[in-house]
Amino acid sequence: MLESNKESLKLEAMKRIVQLISKGKNASDLFPAVVKNVASKNIELKKLVYVYLVRYAEEQQDLALLSISTFQRALKDPNQFIRASALRVLSSVRVPIIVPIMMLAIKEAASDLSPYVRKTSAHAIQKLYSLDPDQKEQLIEVIEKLLKDKSTLVAGSVVMAFEEVCPDRIDLIHKNYRKLCNLLVDVEEWGQVVIINMLTRYARTQFTSPWKEDGVFDENSEKAFYDSDSEEKQGQREIKPYIMDPDHRLLLRNTKPLLQSRNTAVVMAVAQLYWHLAPKHEVSIVTKSLVRLLRSHREVQYVVLQNIATMSIQRKGMFEPYMKSFYVRSTDATHIKTLKLEILTNLANEANISTILREFQTYVKSQDKAFAAATIQAIGRCATNISEVTDTCLNGLVLLLSNRDETVVAESVVVIKKLLQTQPSQHSDIIKHMAKLFDNITVPMARASILWLMGEYCERVPKIAPDVLRKMAKTFTSEEDIVKLQTVNLAAKLYLTNSKQTKLLTQYILNLGKYDQNYDIRDRTRFIRQLIVPNDKSGALNKYARRILLASKPAPVLESAFKDRDRFQLGTLSHSLNIKTTGYQELSDWPAVAPDPSVRNVEVIEPVQEWAPSVGKAKKSKSDDKFYSDDEEEEEGSGSGSEDNSSSSSSSSEESGSESEEESSEESDKTSSDSGKSSSGSEASSSESESERKKKKRTKKATQSDSDENGNGPVGKTSSSSAESSSDSESDSEEDSDSDSPAPQKKNVAKTKPKVEVKSKKEVSLLDLDDFSSAPPSAPKSSVFSSRLLSDLEGLSLSNVSPAMQVTTSSFGPMKTYELLHHMTGKGLSARYHFPRQPCLYQPSMVAVQVILTNSSDHSLEEIHIGDRSPASLNIHCFNTVERLEPGASVSVSMGIDFSDSTQAANFQLCTKEDQFSVSIQPAVGELLMPNTMKEPDFCSEQKKLMGMNETSATITMATANTSKQDISKQVLSVANVGVVSSDQNNLQRFAGHTVSSRALVLVTLELRESSTALLTINTEKTVMASMLLRDLKQALSQA
Repeated sequence: MLESNKESLKLEAMKRIVQLISKGKNASDLFPAVVKNVASKNIELKKLVYVYLVRYAEEQQDLALLSISTFQRALKDPNQFIRASALRVLSSVRVPIIVPIMMLAIKEAASDLSPYVRKTSAHAIQKLYSLDPDQKEQLIEVIEKLLKDKSTLVAGSVVMAFEEVCPDRIDLIHKNYRKLCNLLVDVEEWGQVVIINMLTRYARTQFTSPWKEDGVFDENSEKAFYDSDSEEKQGQREIKPYIMDPDHRLLLRNTKPLLQSRNTAVVMAVAQLYWHLAPKHEVSIVTKSLVRLLRSHREVQYVVLQNIATMSIQRKGMFEPYMKSFYVRSTDATHIKTLKLEILTNLANEANISTILREFQTYVKSQDKAFAAATIQAIGRCATNISEVTDTCLNGLVLLLSNRDETVVAESVVVIKKLLQTQPSQHSDIIKHMAKLFDNITVPMARASILWLMGEYCERVPKIAPDVLRKMAKTFTSEEDIVKLQTVNLAAKLYLTNSKQTKLLTQYILNLGKYDQNYDIRDRTRFIRQLIVPNDKSGALNKYARRILLASKPAPVLESAFKDRDRFQLGTLSHSLNIKTTGYQELSDWPAVAPDPSVRNVEVIEPVQEWAPSVGKAKKSKSDDKFYSDDEEEEEGSGSGSEDNSSSSSSSSEESGSESEEESSEESDKTSSDSGKSSSGSEASSSESESERKKKKRTKKATQSDSDENGNGPVGKTSSSSAESSSDSESDSEEDSDSDSPAPQKKNVAKTKPKVEVKSKKEVSLLDLDDFSSAPPSAPKSSVFSSRLLSDLEGLSLSNVSPAMQVTTSSFGPMKTYELLHHMTGKGLSARYHFPRQPCLYQPSMVAVQVILTNSSDHSLEEIHIGDRSPASLNIHCFNTVERLEPGASVSVSMGIDFSDSTQAANFQLCTKEDQFSVSIQPAVGELLMPNTMKEPDFCSEQKKLMGMNETSATITMATANTSKQDISKQVLSVANVGVVSSDQNNLQRFAGHTVSSRALVLVTLELRESSTALLTINTEKTVMASMLLRDLKQALSQA
């Protein structure tokens, strides 16, 4: 097929070959046939050939070298993906001869217009460096150039190259530090991990420690006006208050939103950054995010638990509120159980020890022997750390000695031995009890521990110890080596303390040990004989035998295995393995004096400065135009401004999403970098123009009453929140920033204010309260709204989307009701629910659910309420408790459930005073949407941004009853809560909505074709939801 003249056959052949490679099959024999097609003009075929060559170029170097000229030509190809693929293949041919060609290609690609090609050049830098380290200086120049790149697509890759080639060249980061901090939110996930780890190391070299124990946090460092000289001198002797560097605060503020990332590695990277850089009182921010990761796969759990175990040693308070998250589940693997056990032991204190010991009692009965043994060790650690429970733990461990399981008994003996060393005088009864069990215990370590206790405290059990030695003399030859060594020690100690009874026994055991197969036992026997038995040669040593063998020994300290792991950076392989691995870079200590912060200052770029005032001027001229401007003009100006604002914000969010994939176009990246420039660089100038505009607004509105200003408050908040909803990460970072937030809010207030004023007085909306308050005296109803009520309603908003896409209620609302609880199961209580398709008042991310409770029994039901929910983290706004429901009566209650854009059922308990019933609400995918109203051009522009992987389509056969526009709308709206988009074309119908939780756009297009067929297309980032919605719509439209 590869030799064929037809492009389609070649393409099919390459697809099969790549399929073989993906399954791990060896396709290297086909290399000569594949290489011939490298010059093909078919772009799809060329891409597949390049994929193959990247895989096998290193193995077939000679044949790959023959195609070098083709790759060089491809580097000039107009298609960005071909240029990038050619560079990728060229850097995969690991032959020293072509190093100069590779270097030239990398330098050219670093200046390419496409960010995707620049990203590939950053990847090629690492390959070239591993092939020829002598090129380091030239590669550093390329890295320096790429670090200045403003594209989020390039940032992660170039920082990775920096870490590989020159991690010690921190001077390259100075000028790019603030840019990297600001771009961090929009960089693709694995790039975020690399950048965060690099910035952690950078911060430890550039900022002073925020952990100074005696230091006081002082954000406002200005002196009081009246300060006497004596006070000033006295203050100089004291420690200066700690003032955090603004760049240090910038890093902490911009990484905080990433704690909500779906990528566990990103969350872990931010957690370690806060642990190593944040002030101690701020580190607890990461706790909830780390606990959330424990719901992931066991591999993720293992790494996260290791890091929590290290953290919990130093700061128990961080994880104490989440102690239940570390309780062991029966489905956990042994290594996960052991780590949870470690953390619970670290968190143990006087307040919670009773709860933890109850848990441990259950764990000891586990069928997992290794876990049961680890639990006993944990009980021992709790006993040594908390003196109040030492006796309780000892008594419990003694009870375990009668357990049938040998491993439990053995571990109990070993732990008891360690505990008895702390206070042996009080526990001679325990030693006697262990001596009685000695014959039944077979585990060598346990037998050795009992023998050691007998020898160490032989004076407390003078009658029992010689008898134990007698038994051991009988079985000496068949014992394990560790038991034999302790038997020899016991014999020596008894010889020194009770030689009358044990002299012959000791000599017998020493003779047996003298001829043992193990040389350790032979050596120990000879040493003991010379030490305790007096003769001419060892007379001097014999005097000290008692002091040597019977010396008081310090009690062992039972410590956590994670105690010394904090010397490694959290989240690294070295921390996980507890050894320094190859390539590990240690975190430096904080500098005593911070280096010069001015090295991070960057000159302001001219074009960015010019952009902001131009907007300000336009606005000013509009406000100066007329004192009493026409309402319609104001509406038009503000509408267009808000539309521009919303479209730009949505486009920037789209680009940040698309840039995380590798297939983003170069135009979108230019746009995103420009928007990044404008948002970060023009704040100062825009804030000036905003303040001037505000003054003009105040003079203009001077005649309006105070209540009108109050009325405008919630509008500002609503608009700011709607603009921010286009990008979650952006809103998070804006919430955290103290200095940046006022300017954008002013801008949004100014833009949306006219929009509210123009609304017709007939509509009664919560957003129109300012109209009521500013009404003329002739309207008596305006007095109803007191200033107190207005302030209460100020923050209430039914809408959280941008002005261009307003939320509306559906024009068609079929009331499908579902059974929640049958009256037979509910002992007379029955419940049905439906989705009213209205915005949830309790929380914007929740789906409103209406529940109808009916008492079908012959007696009244009391205290109907919602109990436990599953999972526990499920966000439900419960209805108020129904105190009493009479027989035959019904009551309708409303709830809010955050399904997180998933059709997974919400499980909870519906409770009465006497009973609890497990129920679940499972939403159809269409109920997780809210309708949007948008014009056709807006719909088309948004649809273009959601192409490729974000598009799902299918051809369906329409039912004969569903041919008119009304019928189709009826069927679509019965399935999904979307809004109808008006269209001039008869064969096209469009519907728009957004997901309730994440507010992701969902666009539905139905294109009617010949012979009762239609093309149904759904565009959304939520691909899983799209496929489910497609299935439901297909079923509804194809049935009569």
